Amino acid sequence: MHRNGPVALLFHGLVVAFVLAPLVVICLVAFTPENTLSIPTTSFSLRWFREIFAHPDFVASFANSLWLATLAATLSVVISVPAALAIDRYQFPGRDALNALFLSPLIIPHLVLGVAFLRLFALIGATGSFTWLVATHVIIVTPYVLRLVMASFTGLDRSAEQAAMTLGASHLTVFRRVTAPMILPGITGGWLLAFINSFDELTMSIFVTSPQTVTLPVRMYMYATESIDPMMAAVSALMIALTAGAMLVLDRAFGLDKILVGQK
Repeated sequence: MHRNGPVALLFHGLVVAFVLAPLVVICLVAFTPENTLSIPTTSFSLRWFREIFAHPDFVASFANSLWLATLAATLSVVISVPAALAIDRYQFPGRDALNALFLSPLIIPHLVLGVAFLRLFALIGATGSFTWLVATHVIIVTPYVLRLVMASFTGLDRSAEQAAMTLGASHLTVFRRVTAPMILPGITGGWLLAFINSFDELTMSIFVTSPQTVTLPVRMYMYATESIDPMMAAVSALMIALTAGAMLVLDRAFGLDKILVGQK
């Protein structure tokens, strides 16, 4: 076992390097002063980051994605918390079917969902609506929140809840003062995963966005089909920084290990 230790460590190190290498290259290219996709060798420049703000379409798309991801993640939490509570705590007809329904977006390709939503919106006259765009994102990110919240309920010690009810607290008070704080890491982690997935969603969004509701990934895709320059690397570097910053804040606030196991 000890003989295989260094080999296993080397293998895992190579896997991590293989996964991180493209991200590192993108971040380096973002600082190039050249007009081509090249790693800077003589000097670093913020030229392409400034170029982003010279394109109002990118700024507007970033605002659309930020607002969309925030709404989708928040609504998914509102839906997932009572759903997870019902599925975990109660036995009722259709319980397994309800759980499968909530998790079904994980197994349906986003391309199929995009075509289906496009057809649906065309039939009901909702094409280009930001409200319906939010609804589509809620559907695809809710499974992430539901799984983490359910994990929080599964690992929850219910003795504190029982003690509060014994002392005369109502079910609503027990949930608000006892249960919710105990499952907060799972809720927060689910919200963050939902936010990131919504913010980065491209495949489905291509079909359901309109010129007024274009998201940042769709804008990047449209730009990349017309021009190839380091500005796309700069936008990607900003998105990587945003995601890494959110994960760092979450780790400092709750600890990622606690979020992953859904326990306080």
